[in-house]
Amino acid sequence: MIPRYSRPEMVDVWEPQTRFRIWFEIEAYACEALADIGVIPREAARNIWEKGSKAKFDVAKIDEIERVTKHDVIAFLTHLAEFIGPDSRFVHQGMTSSDVLDTCLAVQLQRAADILLKDMDALLAAIERRAFEHKMTPTIGRSHGIHAEPVTFGLKMAQAHAEFSRCRKRLQGAREEISTCAISGAVGTFANIDPRVEEHVAKKLGLKPEPVSTQVIPRDRHAMFFSTLGVVASCIERLAIEIRHLQRTEVLEAEEFFSEGQKGSSAMPHKRNPVLTENLTGLARLVRGMVTPALENVALWHERDISHSSVERMIGPDATVTLDFALARLTQVVDKLLVYPNNMQKNLDRLGGLVHSQRVLLALTQKGVSREDSYAYVQRNAMPVWRGEGDFLTLLKKDKDVSAKLSAKELEDLFDLGYHTKHVDTIFRRVFGRA
Repeated sequence: MIPRYSRPEMVDVWEPQTRFRIWFEIEAYACEALADIGVIPREAARNIWEKGSKAKFDVAKIDEIERVTKHDVIAFLTHLAEFIGPDSRFVHQGMTSSDVLDTCLAVQLQRAADILLKDMDALLAAIERRAFEHKMTPTIGRSHGIHAEPVTFGLKMAQAHAEFSRCRKRLQGAREEISTCAISGAVGTFANIDPRVEEHVAKKLGLKPEPVSTQVIPRDRHAMFFSTLGVVASCIERLAIEIRHLQRTEVLEAEEFFSEGQKGSSAMPHKRNPVLTENLTGLARLVRGMVTPALENVALWHERDISHSSVERMIGPDATVTLDFALARLTQVVDKLLVYPNNMQKNLDRLGGLVHSQRVLLALTQKGVSREDSYAYVQRNAMPVWRGEGDFLTLLKKDKDVSAKLSAKELEDLFDLGYHTKHVDTIFRRVFGRA
């Protein structure tokens, strides 16, 4: 995590104080449950809660203890005992470090997912607003980067909305996938701790008991979580690249907002560069780069090892903080995006009507011409237009084979832009539930 690409709410999820507070709550809830089933004195459980709740954990001191113990949870428990006193002997009864670490990570990832879901809602709202604003703004659709047929800018936004709606569902599913608790002791057999303790802690923390924890929560859950973040990052990049292409000088159909006082280049004062969306492309690469380590964490040795630990200490904060920032930045880009309908129309007209070639092809087949001949008639009139040697409609009218089947009026009708937007409402109803 670096401050440049971090937002406070998500950073707070991963702060040491937050982590130690969750560790304490896990231990205290476990003591609460142990008292309920008669394993430790009820008064001890109350004392642990009361004194531990008031504690302000000294991160530097815990780190100092860990330098000796070489064990983070033991260092924490040693520090916690200073606040609790003699009743600290009842803390961590029958538990193992992974019970604390894995359950804490589940809480942190759950909280991170909640922030990302809020981010997603804000992005979807911005995209929906711009989609309806430009629902019928005509623009050229491109395949292979080349002019294809007319669409609307609203449809481009609708596509993005549908994509991020799917991402939101996936993220919600990933949140549920990761929200499990393990308080099962060494090798996950509950030999030294009653399963009711796990059930109690899980309920208090808003988690579900892990069916089989083998001392650690199986890492396929985490792999799914981080893979979902990777998919979200790819969708961010997809929209970012669309905006970057539309901002190219030769296109200039849309453009990132350029604020007063902003500078585009240290050398060239005229520059207005798509720096935010380029940045989003880079951030997406980082998030995706954290997916493979998460996948490789699935294959642990036997009941457990800690090869996953160093990975998760890094990708947990970095992936969620980076994605949080990226979603917020993309929302800002969409919300303030400058859209140029006049340039869209200019680009639509740039190929002299060639964007209507399929309509002419289909009309000829309806008049009894074979598809092969229809394609040949249309293409031989289209190619001169590509070379700047005339207007498509005019050339078609002069073509004897074409004019023998289609009148001038029929040809002109085939060049109606509205033909391509007649089902926009249908698509909008599918995406937004309204048109």
